[in-house]
Amino acid sequence: MSRLEVPRGMTPREYYGAELKRLREEFVPRMTQERLGGLVFVSGGYIGQLEQAVRVPQIDLSQRIDVALDTGGALERLHSLEGFKTFSDYFEHASDHESRALTISEYAGQIVPGVLQTPEYARAMFLDAGSVWTDEQIATNVASRMERGRRIAGPDGPELWFILDEAVLRRVIGSRQIMAAQLRHMEELIKQRRLVLQVVPFAAGCHALSGLLCLMTFDDAPPLAYSESAYAGQLLDDPEMLGKCRRAYDVARATALSWRESLAFIQSIAEGYERGGNGPAGGSVAKE
Repeated sequence: MSRLEVPRGMTPREYYGAELKRLREEFVPRMTQERLGGLVFVSGGYIGQLEQAVRVPQIDLSQRIDVALDTGGALERLHSLEGFKTFSDYFEHASDHESRALTISEYAGQIVPGVLQTPEYARAMFLDAGSVWTDEQIATNVASRMERGRRIAGPDGPELWFILDEAVLRRVIGSRQIMAAQLRHMEELIKQRRLVLQVVPFAAGCHALSGLLCLMTFDDAPPLAYSESAYAGQLLDDPEMLGKCRRAYDVARATALSWRESLAFIQSIAEGYERGGNGPAGGSVAKE
């Protein structure tokens, strides 16, 4: 068998998408995305995402499509391409999936998640990061983040569940006044029942998560996870890895304070900032 090569100017996933589209359209009679999706037990929209290189298919799905289109295993062979499983421009793809999600479950261990940030918090965070961005670039970044927050945390957005480490609430970004306003903003979102938010207090000890983890489900496609650390991020769609991420998230959720306890905890820390301190005396509470 000759070695598979990706045409110049295309990524492996773009090549897969183009081949899928070509094979589907050459099928006689003409095979629509909806019809093919029905034959392989996914939605027509998901087939469209594969053709647009938005999603990476699992090999068993490629095998089912090969059977449905009688390709002789053409799509399955493309899985051997170097870089096929790699998502480029990771956050761009994560943000695109986020806008289509049915549910979003996110853990944050360092800073307030972007969709919950106030403009002042976001601007202070970009400034504190010691970046070389100009004021104009920072303003653009903040505006983009606020639009994302309105879209995702708005009334028509997905179902949201957040777990925050206590460090997120204690780390002063910008100033105590900015932190107080940021915590009050999250308090208001909780009271509006727009989201569920839990806090893992320092007193709860160690758990399996750190950094950022976002789990997304969709009404027409398999679930995804997005994991991020300093200057790097990764979209995950392998079922085994997704299972590990879900279990770790569930453990953190079980370790966290209830949403009512978390709301009271956030309020107490906000009051501490408003009084000029860092929060309630003692710095943490134990889960009852």
